[in-house]
Amino acid sequence: MTEHHHIISAGDVEELLSLKAELLARESGFKTVFQRWFLSDREQKSELPPQQGAVSYIIQPPLDGSMVALWIYMVSDAEVVYSGGMTCVKADGLEHIWHSSFVSGASGPYDQTSEILESYSSALNGEGCSLAENGIRTWFFVDDIDTNYQGMVDSRRKYFEKCGLNPHTHYIASTGICGKSVEEDTVVQMDAYSIKGDFQQRYLSAPTHLNPTYEYGVTFERGVRVDYSGRAHVLISGTASIDNRGNVVHVGDVVGQTRRMLDNVGALLREGECGWEDVRMAVVYLRNAADYPKAAPVLAERLGNIPYTVTLAPVCRPQWLIEMECIGIR
Repeated sequence: MTEHHHIISAGDVEELLSLKAELLARESGFKTVFQRWFLSDREQKSELPPQQGAVSYIIQPPLDGSMVALWIYMVSDAEVVYSGGMTCVKADGLEHIWHSSFVSGASGPYDQTSEILESYSSALNGEGCSLAENGIRTWFFVDDIDTNYQGMVDSRRKYFEKCGLNPHTHYIASTGICGKSVEEDTVVQMDAYSIKGDFQQRYLSAPTHLNPTYEYGVTFERGVRVDYSGRAHVLISGTASIDNRGNVVHVGDVVGQTRRMLDNVGALLREGECGWEDVRMAVVYLRNAADYPKAAPVLAERLGNIPYTVTLAPVCRPQWLIEMECIGIR
């Protein structure tokens, strides 16, 4: 299996669709596995044609001057099966399962998160999998994160405990970030990635730089390295400017926070036996659009030609000005 990650940005949806069509024509031997559309407003969703498989739409405006961006993950030399909001990639004796846009009709972040995780678990059970054994990575998007994040966190913790996930076993790599769903009355939305088959996971913590997440009441792994068939994926969770005691570093200084964030991500990559040269995509989240001109040169210096986008998306603590996630392939 060969894997390509692309990130495209454009001034409007029509332009981005044209760029996507050019990309698909150029990558004629590849099949699309997962798409995440970063939109500036809900109306842009109505301009998009129907998509197949795992496709995520989230209102997180790009900050590079464009109005819409797309992360698209593609593979060749693999069987790709689409089913509703799921894509399954069958290669090397494994099934890579991508789910998108889990939402709930319940009221409030706690109940919505509980229903979302129940739906995800049911979907995994239908594939002969479980959340504890096969769940690799989740993305939680929370509208008005300063108000609703705690409800999501409390609900996730309780559900994980029911599944046997706790500080003595393991959690799942994850990003929990501000993002508005295109669905009305939705407070929490989730995407997920899981694997079925013979693989090994190694959870990453970088204790010289970061503290365990459970120490401040959240339940996710800092990162995970997944080994199979002569390659490894290293998936780094949403990572901010924090030290190994759980303190926010460089309060009020977005440049300082950007550098510390990159140092933390670098430490996690090294623990996963990867370097920045192995990173294939990244997403950076900024709390304040006015900070983009300050953070952008620091990001560009480190990330170089890695496909990445910077979006407007407040992080879960008000003092955190910036956060990032990434995926490496070794």
